[in-house]
Amino acid sequence: MMPNLIDKIGDWNPQLLRELKGRLKFFNVAIAVATSLLLQLVVFLYQFREPPDDKYSLTGTYCRLRQVYERQQNEVYQQSDQSRISNLNDLFSNNFCPANQIDWQLWWQDHWRYTFLTFSVIFIFTLLVAGTYLLINDLAKEETRGTLNFIRLSPQSEASILTGKLLGVPSLIYLVISLAVPFHLWAGYSAQIAFSSILSYYAILGASCIFFYSAALLFALISRGLSGFQPWLGSGAVLFFLFTTMVMSSSSGNHLNNSTAWLRLFAPWDVTTYLFPQLFNLYNGSLMGNVQFFYLPLGANIVSVVGFHLLNWGLCSYGILQAIKRCFRNPQASIISKGQSYLIVAFCQVMMWGFTFQFLINNSTFDGQVGENLIFLALYNLVLLFGSIAVLSPHRQDIQDWARYRHQEIGGRKSVWQDLIWAEKSPALVAIAINLTIVTVPFLVWLSLTSIFDPGRSPNLEGDNFDRLKVLLTVALSISLILIYATIAQLILLLKTPKRSFWAVGTIGAVTFLPPMILEFIGISSWKYPTIWLFSTFPWAAIEHTSATTIFMALLAQLSVLTLLNFQLTRQVRLAGESATKALLSGR
Repeated sequence: MMPNLIDKIGDWNPQLLRELKGRLKFFNVAIAVATSLLLQLVVFLYQFREPPDDKYSLTGTYCRLRQVYERQQNEVYQQSDQSRISNLNDLFSNNFCPANQIDWQLWWQDHWRYTFLTFSVIFIFTLLVAGTYLLINDLAKEETRGTLNFIRLSPQSEASILTGKLLGVPSLIYLVISLAVPFHLWAGYSAQIAFSSILSYYAILGASCIFFYSAALLFALISRGLSGFQPWLGSGAVLFFLFTTMVMSSSSGNHLNNSTAWLRLFAPWDVTTYLFPQLFNLYNGSLMGNVQFFYLPLGANIVSVVGFHLLNWGLCSYGILQAIKRCFRNPQASIISKGQSYLIVAFCQVMMWGFTFQFLINNSTFDGQVGENLIFLALYNLVLLFGSIAVLSPHRQDIQDWARYRHQEIGGRKSVWQDLIWAEKSPALVAIAINLTIVTVPFLVWLSLTSIFDPGRSPNLEGDNFDRLKVLLTVALSISLILIYATIAQLILLLKTPKRSFWAVGTIGAVTFLPPMILEFIGISSWKYPTIWLFSTFPWAAIEHTSATTIFMALLAQLSVLTLLNFQLTRQVRLAGESATKALLSGR
């Protein structure tokens, strides 16, 4: 039977068979089985460290007489003066619960709850952190040995190879966890936890594994220059993310009433607290239970909560797998195409704005909701746009091939604008402008509907310092500034110097962060010299202290700079597209 099973696995997925043969050896399997059994024994025995004994306090959780004695104790405290309080404390501390009054049934139920919770947390950290490390380390070793190129040249499809990696590389981790699942189920049953909640937890755990493992494979493919540091960096980032979100979800003061809720959806902690509220002493029903998405009651029931988490992980995992397919066969290809970038940016806007519009315990209004989330939205979109510039901007050779041979391609009669929008090797400025439009449209819609910028309606502002015209001009100012950064990055990538990516990142980082830092350091504050700050990366800091006319003049100046840079970019692209013979005859 075993040879037949192995043959079937090999016929279905040769890559999976290769991974399993390399890992499921007798010694490795024995270590995994011993580790799982020992872990179960340790967790089970750890809960016995403080069982109720003959010296169990009357006020202990499991003493049936606790409420009676606490009531008597409160009555004595109310009738006694301060001098007798210490004596009463000694009196009650020396009283112990009778053995026949200890609620052992409740103690065992809590024992199994702690056991179930412990294994639930261990499953998440082990699968996500250890599995991520193994996947990244495996691809790094394949790249070092040169065997990854042989896999790329194999007739297997990308989906088959990736499935084999996802199922085979962490196979020993799967074995350790699967051996502990029966004990985990028994602990949940003994703790009187609903079986549907346990199954939902397993579905959430599986979906999160697919997402994090897919992201690990993509990270391993695009970070080849990090060498042996890759697995530590990737798994360390996952560990930091899980630990941070676990602390946030366990804190009753962290509500999911802003756009950061989407980022927390990638960690399984909030949905775990929703599934098992009886296990978390710090559980606050307003966290996941009151979450809304475009005012829809997302946390109304377990189906909507689990379904939305699975949908989010599924869509993001699908997008990551599409990026892996692009990078796997051709390591030099960009992670995403221009068309895919439009979909990603639009999807991010839907998710971030969806969690912005909520009616939670603070009963915030339509105007105030976006106002409270503007910093988050601006920060996320800034990272998203700069990431688009880094991913979509092609290098010199790609632009040279596009400019020189675009007329020879199938459908070469397409207009230049079509190529600039869709072609992967064309300059990315038009694509960045489209992404900027996608980002700006929701904000403009909110700006047209809100009354927060009406005269006399801003409670914290004086007069018309933040009227709509100034805000619109500042939005245009920010758009032109990002387009200037995108043009500068593309011009640097067109140079013939080595390490163009390094110079592009360094230049954009310098022009983004150095000007405001220098201005603050030398004492040029935004409220003293607002005109100078209009030309910095953060013009929003100056619009309160300047006029609409000044903002418009700054916009015209930036548009002039953008026009000159694009003339230079067009010239460089035209020169790059010239044939070698023409360039030689022209003396270049």
